[in-house]
Amino acid sequence: MFGIRKDHSSLSVLTRLPVSLPKLPIEENVNIESVLVLFKGRLGSLNQNDFVQDGVWRDVFALTGTLRTFYSASTVARAWEINCKRSKAGHFNLESEFAQVIRMPNDCSFISAYFTFETAFEPRSICCGYLDIVAAEDGQWKIWVLRSVLEQLKNCGDVDKLEPKISDCQEVSMNTVKNGVNGANGHTTQPDGAHTDPRPYNFDCVVIGAGPCGLSTGGRLQSLGVNYVVLDRNNQEGDNWKNRYSSARLHTPRNYAHLPFERTFPPEFQQFLTKDELARGYHAWVKKFGINTWSSTELQSGTWDDVEKLWTLSITRHGKEEVIITPHVVLSVGCGAQIPNMPSFLDKEKFRGTILHSVDYESASAWKGLDGVVIGTANTAHDVAGDMFDAEMRQVTMVQRNETAVFPVEHNTKVMEMTYNDHMPTEVADRLYFSIPNGVASLLSMLMHDDMARAEPDRFDALEKAGFKVKRGGDVFHHLIERAGGHYVDVGCSKLISDGKIKVKSNAKPVRYVEDGLLFDDGSLLKADVIVFATGFQSNLRMIVENLFGPEVASKSEDYWGLDPEGEVFGAFKPQSQPGLWYMGGNLGHARYWSRHVALQIKADLLGTPFKVIQAIT
Repeated sequence: MFGIRKDHSSLSVLTRLPVSLPKLPIEENVNIESVLVLFKGRLGSLNQNDFVQDGVWRDVFALTGTLRTFYSASTVARAWEINCKRSKAGHFNLESEFAQVIRMPNDCSFISAYFTFETAFEPRSICCGYLDIVAAEDGQWKIWVLRSVLEQLKNCGDVDKLEPKISDCQEVSMNTVKNGVNGANGHTTQPDGAHTDPRPYNFDCVVIGAGPCGLSTGGRLQSLGVNYVVLDRNNQEGDNWKNRYSSARLHTPRNYAHLPFERTFPPEFQQFLTKDELARGYHAWVKKFGINTWSSTELQSGTWDDVEKLWTLSITRHGKEEVIITPHVVLSVGCGAQIPNMPSFLDKEKFRGTILHSVDYESASAWKGLDGVVIGTANTAHDVAGDMFDAEMRQVTMVQRNETAVFPVEHNTKVMEMTYNDHMPTEVADRLYFSIPNGVASLLSMLMHDDMARAEPDRFDALEKAGFKVKRGGDVFHHLIERAGGHYVDVGCSKLISDGKIKVKSNAKPVRYVEDGLLFDDGSLLKADVIVFATGFQSNLRMIVENLFGPEVASKSEDYWGLDPEGEVFGAFKPQSQPGLWYMGGNLGHARYWSRHVALQIKADLLGTPFKVIQAIT
């Protein structure tokens, strides 16, 4: 009945998860209502026989207080029963009018139906979910995937709605209040940001970083009435994109790039937004919704008081030292706070040319007529190599260390626009997309990308003939949530490689510098006047945590990114052993969606009804 996953990498958690895709097709004339009636009225008491043998349940903060994925019919049924009872789940309503048959390549098809329910255990909540139902080999209809999602906390505001401010917001503590949700007392500042009150600032939450993750978190907190501030070392929100290299632009569609509460980039924007369009959009969104941001502000250090359950944060704001006291800190500074990975080769001092990491790269326009080398073959490396070619450098060569997955942009866009488009509300698209168990999402991703890659082998053959080690099709999710990159969404550079306009050196590894280039382990020499390392960034926030808060706090903090044995992302979006510390990260969709759940957890804690995290199911 089911197609079993291929083990593409022994290092990937995704390849080892016990999940599979349905193989029996669903007839075109299926009566969906007759299928759903089998489950109506008893969603709160599902049993093992309701699931296929390798059924899966993913809970997104609805019943377990965290992110959990359960595998196998017996485990899923037991976990569902226990957690429904513990959470006092009820008022289940399976809404058949929204049910539909999803059809994918290789006869993979299933019925997806939406349901709602509530919980009466504190904090009381409004939740929803999906039943993904398949035709089983025994002729019965059974649940393949069960999903449950926290939507709102009762009587706490709507985390998905925020009314625009009538007038433009100003940076000066416009969200500082005399009595916060947790009773903290704050004080105000002068209009120019000068600090004239000797007392510390008090906020219910401090968000570090005003990129999409930090801004989204700030907006969600504001929608729930939480007293917060977003700190950023840049001069203005959006500068984290504005300050990138000149040609930087998104490789994902416009509809995936919105911030919460609105379509930040309506149809008049181009499909693949430039860095400057993103920066302008972020700045306009902050003004529109009155997000409380402090620019030119940097967190220097912090200490945790385990008795008072408060952080004392030392910051530098416009060059002046100040203090903030808060029970919650959200780190939204990227996987490694943009600390570059920089490989070291021998005899660097002998090289007479220019060496830089992509974090410091702006443009290739000044290098016309020179020989350029790019170390790396993921998205940024291809962007830099394309810039070098456009700048008429004499020769451009990419140095490839490992096989690279290449996803043609039209393939990636086709997959993403199934969910993110001008018609489906973004909050609905996010719920659909991010509630899928990661192991299942991985299989679906491979199914679609492999199918499209097989349909046009010539484009990949041409890359291989040019010396580029290419992985055809494959799993986007592996790169997004396990590797945090390492792939290329082809927006045109692959054709330059196939045509020989950009060279590839993939048969040897660089070992040392010489005066005019790089020497490789096979004895070959690659001439270079400019070498750009597009080798990524450090990907674990624990190092940043230790630098800011010390080793004791770091020892209670989780690793960041990559997957745990259940297939959930380490560290991000959920509680840690260290109280009051949260990680926000990922791409633009992660920023928009998971910020709602971080804000809901913080709100519940401030109200004295924190989520009860369930680890065991017995």
